[in-house]
Amino acid sequence: MRIFLAIAAKHHDRAATRAAEHAAEQVIAEVFPVPAGTIRREDWRSADESHALLVWSNEPDQALVTGPGAAAGTGGAGAAGYAGYLADPRDASALMTTRSPWDLAGCFSLFRADESGVFGATPLTRAYPVFHTETPELHIIGNRALLVHLAAGAGVRLDVLALQSMARQGYFLSDETPFQGVAALPPASRFETRGGVATVTTSPLPTAGAMDPRTRRTAVEDLAAALAASAAPLRDTAEPVNLALTGGRDSRLIAAMLSAAKVPFITTTYGLDDNPDVVLARRIAAVLGVEHRVIPPERSASRSEVVVEHPADRAFDVIRVCEGMTSAYESIVGGGPYSKKPTMSGQSGEILRGGFLCGMSAITPQAIDRKVRSLFLNDEDLFTPEANEHARALAAPWLERDNGLEVLDHTYVVYRVGRWHASARAGALRRGTSTTPFLDNHVVRAALALDPAWRRSEALVHALLGEFAPALADIPLEGSPWRFLAEAPPPPAPAAPPTPEPGRWARLRDRVLGREAREAREAREAPRAQPPAAKPPTAKPAAAKRKPAAKAWSWRTHPNDELSEILFKGVCASPALEQIIRPDEVAKLFADGPVRRPGLAWNLYTLATLLSTDLTGPRPRPRDPLHVPIPRHQ
Repeated sequence: MRIFLAIAAKHHDRAATRAAEHAAEQVIAEVFPVPAGTIRREDWRSADESHALLVWSNEPDQALVTGPGAAAGTGGAGAAGYAGYLADPRDASALMTTRSPWDLAGCFSLFRADESGVFGATPLTRAYPVFHTETPELHIIGNRALLVHLAAGAGVRLDVLALQSMARQGYFLSDETPFQGVAALPPASRFETRGGVATVTTSPLPTAGAMDPRTRRTAVEDLAAALAASAAPLRDTAEPVNLALTGGRDSRLIAAMLSAAKVPFITTTYGLDDNPDVVLARRIAAVLGVEHRVIPPERSASRSEVVVEHPADRAFDVIRVCEGMTSAYESIVGGGPYSKKPTMSGQSGEILRGGFLCGMSAITPQAIDRKVRSLFLNDEDLFTPEANEHARALAAPWLERDNGLEVLDHTYVVYRVGRWHASARAGALRRGTSTTPFLDNHVVRAALALDPAWRRSEALVHALLGEFAPALADIPLEGSPWRFLAEAPPPPAPAAPPTPEPGRWARLRDRVLGREAREAREAREAPRAQPPAAKPPTAKPAAAKRKPAAKAWSWRTHPNDELSEILFKGVCASPALEQIIRPDEVAKLFADGPVRRPGLAWNLYTLATLLSTDLTGPRPRPRDPLHVPIPRHQ
């Protein structure tokens, strides 16, 4: 993991820059969630020491900064560094000059400093973030929001109103952070200072064009090539890639791509042995002929309980690692030594499936409007008028846009990936830099240029599987079936055979014998009703409704009475939280047995912990773990 801090004095004030450096040095051990003994540092400063680029890392031997001034640590034409990875290592030569790093393959944020000022830029998804703030004397940017905040002086000052979207969704639906005056740079954006003045320039996200069968075929081939190129550098790694494999679509596609690209890899699945993800991942690995490992949750000696971290300790760790921008509802990667072993997962594969559209049963204008409002304004009754008004202001620009499909496609990239994923993956980054093909700038650009409604059908992902490993498309999916199959219209019913026209002699006989004789003849000539043909035993109705399977049991998502009580008491212990939520509505949320909305309960518990935690203080003494009974059906 690499932590960057770039400081530019507005008036070449060396003392102000040095004070910010000193403030950062005092807290780096608290804001960098790795053992202090593993941290090393590289710096660059301008000749007058009014501009600086500071880098800390727990990576054991990689160079952290590059450029003509990197070796000396001062002067020259400056220095640059990046957090993330370059898909093509040859692009490192462009880091000192490029103004649009989101056009390069890979996924990374870029930081530069030279005699004129500082520069920071985000990738197309901002999965590697850049945060910025300003004081009367300084412009400060970095990739840890708390460090940027503390380098500006005045200690920790939380922006409670900004936390309202964290409470609703578990991540930020804005450029805000928990810290007053600190904002996240938008996707595909650069922040630069010249002459003491800062400017932010943002490149718009790609928009989808018209498609026909020919362009779809070309799109599949181009996207397959971009995915394969994103993993090409891994062919020569010393150890195989460790892929976190589930029974779903996205990690399956990564497995197929790695296999087709001849990248050595093994697979790992977390869960109980009969968990659907474990069962299906085992089949996928067998088809591809790769090793599959299962990591079960820790159990008690009787194996009737899972032993889990106390929620207070879990929340503290998530806050310390993710800086209050991820809910403790999420399971982040725990601490451990830095490893060069390459890792991958299927995270953020929804980009290839229409972003937020992929979770919707209908995409009518009315349904899209409801979805946007639910993202920003969910659970209005729970929140104070001030919090709801703030949320409405954030939602307004998106609700005013005409293309609803694009809105839900882009909000997924901007917020779900750019805020949730960017924050939650901090736990994994401290143990090694993972390669993320679905977040590669070239892959994202190619995907967003395709019709989001077509991507939502999942036909694109299915076609990509056909390019890489067709046999994997026949293995059932965990959860819902392929959407384009489940939502296909039923085949038309076979037409009834036409009633034969009566011949000349039959018509004459009808006229002679009368109506009764005619009706008797018509009854004799009518085709006999045939019993419906039996369907093959494996056939399913083509128009079967797409119903998600029930989620596998987890202590976290299916809280019992004990866990619900802990969460409730934690939320009630934070008076500051009442600035955005209503206590009477919180009581209703936890009434009548185990909490029914565990995600919302965990979000509130996380914020209550954040508002009562000394973010630069020592870790509290760990509490006893919980022993949660496993339901018998598991």
